[in-house]
Amino acid sequence: QLQLVESGGGLVQPGGSLRLSCAASGFRLDNYAIGWFRQAPGKEREGVSCIGRSGGSTNYADSVKGRFTISRENAKNTVYLQMNSLKAEDTAVYYCAATKNLIGLCVLYPPPYDYWGQGTQVTVSS
Repeated sequence: QLQLVESGGGLVQPGGSLRLSCAASGFRLDNYAIGWFRQAPGKEREGVSCIGRSGGSTNYADSVKGRFTISRENAKNTVYLQMNSLKAEDTAVYYCAATKNLIGLCVLYPPPYDYWGQGTQVTVSS
């Protein structure tokens, strides 16, 4: 069974940091492009960051550029999202997603992604 599990969310003060993890079971993440998405209450799901199969291609939403960093650790079959300088507007449920349908690149919109995790809550508040 193919499964993605996010972890690392929580409550953090503005300006703080969190590292989210996306761990896979049942398949090798390095064969997939991985995206991180988030959804705040009453808002549509938006792409935050993604990384291509080889890890050489990454994309970031303008709202998180310079603050968030996506990376792979193939030995642990895990993709990370390091989030620094967090703001209240980063509060959302964060999801990771995987697809084999993209070769050499990744995209920040949901449709190509086939497998999704259950999400992890990130709350930025003082």
